[in-house]
Amino acid sequence: MLTVQVQKRLGNFRLSADFSAEAASITAIFGKSGAGKTSLINAIAGLSCPDVGAIQLGETILFDQSQNLSLRPHDRQIGYIFQDDRLFPHLTVRKNLLYGASRRSDGLPRIELADVLDLLGIGPLLERKPHALSGGEKQRVAIGRALLSNPRLLLMDEPLASLDVQRREDILPFIEKIRDEFGVTVLYVSHAIEEVIRLADKMIVLSEGQVAAQGAVEEIMSRLDLHPLTGRFDAGAVIATKFASYDPVYDLGELAFPGGHLQVAGLNLSKGTPLRAHIRARDVSLMTGEPEGSSVLNVFRGRITGVREENGPQLDLSIDIGAPLIARVTRKSYDKLGLKLGSEVHAMIKAVAIDRRSVGGPKGRTR
Repeated sequence: MLTVQVQKRLGNFRLSADFSAEAASITAIFGKSGAGKTSLINAIAGLSCPDVGAIQLGETILFDQSQNLSLRPHDRQIGYIFQDDRLFPHLTVRKNLLYGASRRSDGLPRIELADVLDLLGIGPLLERKPHALSGGEKQRVAIGRALLSNPRLLLMDEPLASLDVQRREDILPFIEKIRDEFGVTVLYVSHAIEEVIRLADKMIVLSEGQVAAQGAVEEIMSRLDLHPLTGRFDAGAVIATKFASYDPVYDLGELAFPGGHLQVAGLNLSKGTPLRAHIRARDVSLMTGEPEGSSVLNVFRGRITGVREENGPQLDLSIDIGAPLIARVTRKSYDKLGLKLGSEVHAMIKAVAIDRRSVGGPKGRTR
């Protein structure tokens, strides 16, 4: 387990973080630009020194201000992957990978070159130099180099930010394998909520240097009060489900959760696969009566349990359908339908509104 309790002042900015991350898990550090994400992981890596506090990885104390103890970065058994690949341009892929390779001292299996080549699919690239690689290939090599240092903790600072959608989709499964196959603890810094939903076991929300919230992704995303921090455009509930069945005639997958079944277009996986479904608030419509003659396949009876008001024409509503769901409606619709806390409603979600990138999950092995 990683435990962090640190404070550091950087000019007028004050970083204060207190959290823990389970071993062999992916913990997402999420927040807007300037929230303090990189400052936090730099302190964990030993690239900067906190003013007060302590950092411990398993039984090893990395930093303790009260003991005047701070291990040097290369003694911390931490791998660091930056936004840019930072490969050595004059070295081949093979030499980049082997640079800094080391043995593990924690008794877990050592990660070998053959493991990395198989995991990341970069065997054909070994004799190339970085200038001959695509952006996705460079990032896979950077991940491989960090893994071959056999870290106990891997820090990933927005590693996919510079890549296009397809290249990000190619690399996400590799990050899951790092946790699942090698038991490496990962801190994953991102401001892309879909990456967090897909990868993270736990989510920590940073705002202006402070931990605003931490917990399971489903819990954090269902909190109306956190929408200003988690992003208004992508705000919506995250529901834990399992893949139940596939309809080949209509190419529809069915996900089971405590509130019923959710149909998703173009999804076919192994039965029982655990998944998270991200349902954006803007994709949920409400009716007070039973819908009739509608093309919408997903209709759930629920009750309004929360209302978040802010300046403007819209409201966000929390609805209990057996799991938390969030709907965004205009103030006019809210008043016209006579809605209030406790109102019974029917929530409608188009199957086509939940695309493939909206479905993922921790240790879900969704591919």
